[in-house]
Formats: sequence, structure tokens, C-alpha cells
Amino acid sequence: MTNNIYLNVNVGADSTLDEPVVLGKPPRGSFDGELVLTIGSNAHIRPFTTIYAGSQMGNNFQTGQCVSIRENNSIGDFVSIGTNSVLEIGNNIGNYSRVHSGCFMELTTIGVYVFVGPNVAFTDDPHPMCPQYKRCKRGAIVEDYVKIGANSTILPGVRIGKHSLIGAGSVVTEDIPMYSVAVGNPARVIKKIADLTCPPGIFKRPYLWPPYIDKDSVEKDLIE
Repeated sequence: MTNNIYLNVNVGADSTLDEPVVLGKPPRGSFDGELVLTIGSNAHIRPFTTIYAGSQMGNNFQTGQCVSIRENNSIGDFVSIGTNSVLEIGNNIGNYSRVHSGCFMELTTIGVYVFVGPNVAFTDDPHPMCPQYKRCKRGAIVEDYVKIGANSTILPGVRIGKHSLIGAGSVVTEDIPMYSVAVGNPARVIKKIADLTCPPGIFKRPYLWPPYIDKDSVEKDLIE
């Protein structure tokens, strides 16, 4: 099996493409080479990944196996997209963020150093399609340093504030303030990040380590 590389695909130096992958597939209504696909240096694209034309990925980008990335996606440096994840159109993912295996997102904005656990679904439609579908669809916004637990569902248009933690299996139906811990269906804020404890007693509390915090961070004072 061999790779299928379409026209107008730019892959940076020292990148690894595990056969077979498809790069630069034209989206519906476009032709081969009409749109550019740019992948930065030192990328690792694993087998059975398809990345459409019209997207861009930064340096040190990597995918697991069987990843699908559609057009109009903008992905930063040092980003990882896990096995069997699907990125539909219009996502923006910041540097150093990780999207784990089996995730789905569309029109979603992800900040820097965000961790998205396995099987998290970001929805962009408030209801099944109607004649005015395009007027009301919109994706979620996830601010910097957020952690989202496995099997969570994030509803359209919500904003999750920076440094927040979403518990596994939660359904986020409304905005979550920054530095909050939210769990449940529907997700409700139950405490602040500052109220968390480290069960083994290794740290005073979780996330007191880079990149989430450091001794010079002005945000440290906000969680004391």
C-alpha cells in the first residue's frame, strides 16, 4: 500500500508519513491542487490518516491511526490528534494541545495546552438540520490549559474558561467559569481548581506544575 499525495501539498522537513496516508484530498466542489495543504516540519502522520486540502498544521504535528481532518482546520505546533478522531470543518487548535483518541469536533476553538480526553464530542448543531441551519450552528470555545475528561459531550456555543477541569462523562450545556471544576449531566461547577487535592500527597494540589502553573505566573495568585 502506498501514500496518496495530491497536488499543492507542502510537508516540512524531517516528517514521517506512514503508509498508507491520503494528503490534500480535494473537498467537495474543489479540484486537485486548488487548495493548499501545509504541514510543518517534524510531523508524524500515521497509517490510514486522511487530511483534506485547505488546512494547515504547525511543526511537530502528529496523528494516531485512522484520523480524518477536513478542510479549513488550523492547527498549531506540537499538537497531537489521537487514533480514530474526526476533525470536521472549521476547527482552530492552539499550540501544545492534545486531542485524544476517538474525539469529534467541528467549528471548535481550542486554546494552548488543552487536554481533550478520549471519546469527547464537540457538537455544533443545536438541533437537527432546519431551513435556517447555517444561521444558528456554532462551535464551542475552549480556553487555554483546560482539561476535559473522557466521554464528555460539549454542546454548541459554550465557552469553557481557562484552567478549568471537566469531569469524565460530563455534558456541558452552558458556560463554565475559569479555574472551575465541573461534572455531571448537565455539568455543574462543584469546586474551584484551588480546592482539588492530590490523593497520594505528592503535590499540594493538582496542576501545580508546568505548563499549568509556575512560580512566576501571575495566575498563581488567582488560585491561592
